[in-house]
Amino acid sequence: MASADTAPPAATAGAFHRIGFTGRASEYFGIWIVNVLLTILTLGIYSAWAKVRRNRYFYGNTVLLGRSFEYHARGLQILIGRLIVIGAVAVLNLVSILNPFLALLPAIAFLIALPWLVARGLRFSARVTSYRNVRFDFVGGPGGAFKAFILGSVIATLTLGILTPLASRWVARYVGANLRYGGKAFDTDPKLGPLFKAWLMSAGVAVAVLAVVGGFVALNFEAVVDAIAGSAIAGQMTFSIWHYVILVVYIGFFVLFGVVGLFYRAAVRNIVWSATTFDGRHRLLSDMSRGRYIWIAVSNVIVTILTLGLMRPWAAVRLARYVYEHTGVTFVGDVGELFSAIEAQGSAVGAEFMDFEGFDFGF
Repeated sequence: MASADTAPPAATAGAFHRIGFTGRASEYFGIWIVNVLLTILTLGIYSAWAKVRRNRYFYGNTVLLGRSFEYHARGLQILIGRLIVIGAVAVLNLVSILNPFLALLPAIAFLIALPWLVARGLRFSARVTSYRNVRFDFVGGPGGAFKAFILGSVIATLTLGILTPLASRWVARYVGANLRYGGKAFDTDPKLGPLFKAWLMSAGVAVAVLAVVGGFVALNFEAVVDAIAGSAIAGQMTFSIWHYVILVVYIGFFVLFGVVGLFYRAAVRNIVWSATTFDGRHRLLSDMSRGRYIWIAVSNVIVTILTLGLMRPWAAVRLARYVYEHTGVTFVGDVGELFSAIEAQGSAVGAEFMDFEGFDFGF
């Protein structure tokens, strides 16, 4: 793990600096296995502290200019936030059970509270994160969260995914434009053109695969039906075999759209990060390969399943290393002066957050 006292390397004006990740699967395995065992033994209560230990490891091994990020949340904060949400849901469901006319109350209350919970969760996550002893902050409100996360999702769904790029842009602008570090603002303004291009490429891959599979089935449909019918001893056997066929088709659809989703996600990350600035001058960049990202994510799932979860730490570290090492910042001007000014301005802000950061509601 990188030390917070490590001196940053010399940085020239206009130089591009990649984020590094120093974590190792063997180290994280020890943290992960203890987290799993204690979470099981405490019937899930320890999962709040498990999240803290996990995030502290990953943040502490994410390094920029020789200095690592830090995660300051406490397990009790996370547990209280979860208990608040669980308690509220339980009460609402109890009320709806006692009064059938209020059956929709839990869903309505959840939709009303969700934007506030999202905004508070993002603020909490930002405020418990620091770099060079300076805290991040998030100033977005529930109105922006409603537009980005609820309205955007509804529009994307009603248009059968066609307006997904618009929803992606709303989310990116809400999160990016409301993020602060040491009193200085980030700004994110991805253009719709590249986002729609990424969506069309993803949709094209899905359509192409479906067309190939559909064409194969159409050309061999009669032979497939004859083979199934011929192998059936009785009608019940035929019914059972068709169930297996339908199951395989469903799994195939989930896998296909899962891969297409990964393709779109990688493209959106590259577009959004590369359209993000800090303090109006310094530019962020993401240059992940979509093919490589999909391969890592898919192979991680396969290996994790085949090893009954024991390779999960290896998969998590492997993906984190790839994502972080394909992310960087181009600084304008003297980097030393920039961070000296931020540290001087941000120390007071950080001291305020040390006393009260709120609760993590899991959103």
